[in-house]
Amino acid sequence: MSALQRITTTVLTVLLAAALYGLWSTREPATPAPAVAAANSPVPVIDESTLVIAQRLARMANTPEEQPLADLAIQTANHELDLAFMGALHGIEAHPPQLSAAALKIQERLNDAQKRLANDTQVLEGLAKKMGTASEADKADIQDQLDLVGSQIELEKDEIDEANNDLLAAGGNVHQRIQKAQEEHTAAERNTPAPAATAPASTLSSLHGMVAQLRQWLALHTKRAALEEARHEAATSAAKLSAQRQQISDELASVQQRLADFNGKTAHRSALPAPGTSAAPAAAASAPPPAIAHSGSVAPPTAAPADTLLSLTRRVAIDQRRLMVRDQRVSARQKLADIYGKWDGVVANQQRTVLRELLIGSAVVLMALLLLLFADRSINRLLGRARVDRRQLATLRSVIGVALQIIAVLLILFMLVGLPGQLGTMLGLAGAGLTVALKDFIVAFIGWFVLMGKNGIRVGDWVEINGVSGEVVELSMFHTVLLETGNGTDGGQPTGRRVTFTNSYAIERHYFNFSTSGQWLWDELTVTVPFGRDAHAIAEAIEKEVVAATAEGARQAELEWQRASRGQRGASVSTEPAIAVRPAAGGVEIAARYVTRASERFAVRARLSQKAVQLLAQSPAT
Repeated sequence: MSALQRITTTVLTVLLAAALYGLWSTREPATPAPAVAAANSPVPVIDESTLVIAQRLARMANTPEEQPLADLAIQTANHELDLAFMGALHGIEAHPPQLSAAALKIQERLNDAQKRLANDTQVLEGLAKKMGTASEADKADIQDQLDLVGSQIELEKDEIDEANNDLLAAGGNVHQRIQKAQEEHTAAERNTPAPAATAPASTLSSLHGMVAQLRQWLALHTKRAALEEARHEAATSAAKLSAQRQQISDELASVQQRLADFNGKTAHRSALPAPGTSAAPAAAASAPPPAIAHSGSVAPPTAAPADTLLSLTRRVAIDQRRLMVRDQRVSARQKLADIYGKWDGVVANQQRTVLRELLIGSAVVLMALLLLLFADRSINRLLGRARVDRRQLATLRSVIGVALQIIAVLLILFMLVGLPGQLGTMLGLAGAGLTVALKDFIVAFIGWFVLMGKNGIRVGDWVEINGVSGEVVELSMFHTVLLETGNGTDGGQPTGRRVTFTNSYAIERHYFNFSTSGQWLWDELTVTVPFGRDAHAIAEAIEKEVVAATAEGARQAELEWQRASRGQRGASVSTEPAIAVRPAAGGVEIAARYVTRASERFAVRARLSQKAVQLLAQSPAT
């Protein structure tokens, strides 16, 4: 391997590695795992993976049959997420989180600010009422007090907002955190466009070729795998929620049992009879005096049993709501699993349809190849029986074999990739390219029609094409074949060579052809008479011989030329022989011009030459 080849191989390897890394880095993100709350975190983590999976699958819905299922999956996932937020709020009510020492201090500061705000608000209301009944002299003082209390209220509100923010940062006020997350989800859901408006609408009828069908089958297989994974995830999460529901149900039963026990003890105490008539006064005499508050008012007695009953009753109500929400979440997850199952069935039918089309295309290709093989063998047998020259037979077999191979390649190509989408544009470009590449063949084919016309040529004609004369022995759609016989001034004997011309000469150039069926032409005999001989007597004798030898042919040629020139009025054709006597080196030259057939010109010239030699021999010089 040369240095250039090694460098090229290295560069290509590096580029391939970069392309593979790019494919790996831009791959489809995996399905997000359900979020799990930290062990010490007071905030419950809301699992949004169900909605994320539904939205990702909705983007893969590209047929009218899948779109309703995708919309229903998103609606169900949204409803389940709303229930998850609601369940988290109920869970916090049932099990308030334990705050840290810092959060407890912030909570105390918040409670103190709220109490001061409530007291100042009452003072403000009292001053406002007092302002309405005060005299004009006291109103200015009351207004100053109103302004002072109003400023304190604004400061206390700011302090409450700051304490709320600090409490959120310290891990407190979990209820508000969840409500804020729920509001953000609702706003995002409201602003998100419907999947049906963005999903591309395409049908299985848009497939072109077996390659596209194979890609469609692989895409459907990938979609089915994603749907099966989503269905399994929904079913598994439904089972987990069912287990959590059982825990909530056990907690509810425990609280209900405690509530029943407390009610039983209370009823038992209220049903005990008084021990004697003096018991009540003694009890009354031994009862402690009411507690005196710092303000001088009487504080209410301690009601621990009533507070326990209230807390247990509230806990029962909260657990019942938690149980109801968990049942709805389980039903939503199970419904989501059923939706994915139905969706998978729709995609399975599409995959089956694509597979059938792929198998049909494969069967068509195989049948076509078998038919072409059978046709090739049959044509070879027919050609073997035909009485054709061995070289022509080999050429014909080669042409037929190449034609069948081209047909097979085109058939397989169209079955694999299909017809192009812009068929008109592709045909126009292909036609333009073929016109440039096959210009000579196209012009030759058009020239064949010209040669087959009125002023064309036929097999057997004697013509001259591009300076080559001969007899036409073959006239096909693209070629004209001549048997070379020289030109119009020299020998004209067949040379044994076949000359082939493309028919484009009929349009781009010119050709000569005899205009009559007899193929008449003017020929010339030249005789040199030496000095001392009577040139005029020899010329007259030669003229008589020429007229005698060509009289019949000249008459027929005159008739045929007159018919050929019948479109020209007044045109006269003369075929009488002509004798010219002119001086030449070493004597006098006699030239005799006459009409003869092209096929007989050499025989006629030979006879006339023989007569001229005899005349020269019989006429001695005087």
